[in-house]
Amino acid sequence: MNNIELLAPAGDLERLKIAILYGADAVYIGGQVFGLRAAAKNFSLEEMAEGVAFAHQHNASVYLTLNIVPHNEDMKGLKDYLESIQHIPLDGVIVSDPGTFDLVQQYAPQFPIHISTQANSTNIHTINFWYRLGAARVVMARELSLKEIKEMHNEKPKDLELEGFIHGAMCISYSGRCLLSNYMIGRDANRGGCAHPCRWRYSIVEEQRPGEYMPVYEDETGTYIFHSKDLCMIKHLPQLIEAGLTSLKIEGRMKTIYYVATVVRVYRQALDAYLKDPDNWEFKPEWLEELQKASHRPFTTGFYFNKPSEEDQIYDETYGARSYDFIGLVEHWNPETQIATIQQRNRFYDKDQVELIGPDREKALHLTITDLKNDDGEPIDNAPHPQQIVTCKVPFPLYPKEILRKVRHNGDSR
Repeated sequence: MNNIELLAPAGDLERLKIAILYGADAVYIGGQVFGLRAAAKNFSLEEMAEGVAFAHQHNASVYLTLNIVPHNEDMKGLKDYLESIQHIPLDGVIVSDPGTFDLVQQYAPQFPIHISTQANSTNIHTINFWYRLGAARVVMARELSLKEIKEMHNEKPKDLELEGFIHGAMCISYSGRCLLSNYMIGRDANRGGCAHPCRWRYSIVEEQRPGEYMPVYEDETGTYIFHSKDLCMIKHLPQLIEAGLTSLKIEGRMKTIYYVATVVRVYRQALDAYLKDPDNWEFKPEWLEELQKASHRPFTTGFYFNKPSEEDQIYDETYGARSYDFIGLVEHWNPETQIATIQQRNRFYDKDQVELIGPDREKALHLTITDLKNDDGEPIDNAPHPQQIVTCKVPFPLYPKEILRKVRHNGDSR
């Protein structure tokens, strides 16, 4: 039971550190090639080594994604790349293609291999097949129900781990394998270049009315007829664990550090509460409220309770009415002067009402920005410049990597 892993996305080195500090047991990252998130900043070899060292210092693991669906030209550099990462003590690599699997075993056999959700593992014979080849873990296809996962858990080898997604963006295509982006603009989603055309706005044309474009209405945030709601399983952690998942995965290597910190922090609290007392675990509404303060579409439980239906959806009646801006990252707090040093991330003002979250804070704290100054000690009425260093007066301790956020109301000109 205590081996349940909370697995978080890390699009770059800063997000890796934030994810781990906010409670992730493991992170998954992409190198600059062979991963499915080519648009993310991703990791150079030097950053990868630094990230793994940081993770191991904090008793966390790092998994590298090598999960594109490669063509011949993609495979040419894989052998050299595998040899170039051999000195980095990664805790596993994530692959979806049998050819990539084979080359990893040949040229980097020390790395445990995890089978990506892109491999579409939907039955016990498939995961047993991967196990016989040497896989240490299989990431479940997103189209599986908890009942099906439980059946596979009961029949699989004991030392084969099962991983499943618990939060984040879903894909309308089968376990993320999609041709839409490639067809429309020549960017192959299966090789890391997805342009997310499922989230574009579309209209329809009736055959007898050429040239009359009729929008497809969904809600006030847009008309995205192909995109899915976001997965959210915060209410159902016991069912996920009882089904046999030992790694609970958050989607989002393209997401901000604020998103990563917020989502990891909430699931860490919920998971710790369950591990401490499984029989008496209760869902807390404030967990869902916190998740709604990070960017999201309306929530769904996906396929976990069979095919998605109306009753499986988690709707927020205020969706689209307000959101939160990540405004600053704490660098230091001086206990003698009560001055906090903040790295700005979005514009904020002196006298703003803001919230503070941190890895060790159970609930967000409320405070008012006062005595705002620039790094030369000059009073300022706002902090407009990206990542500028500012100070302000805070009458209680703040800690490095804690996050400041503020409500942005619709129509707020500031």
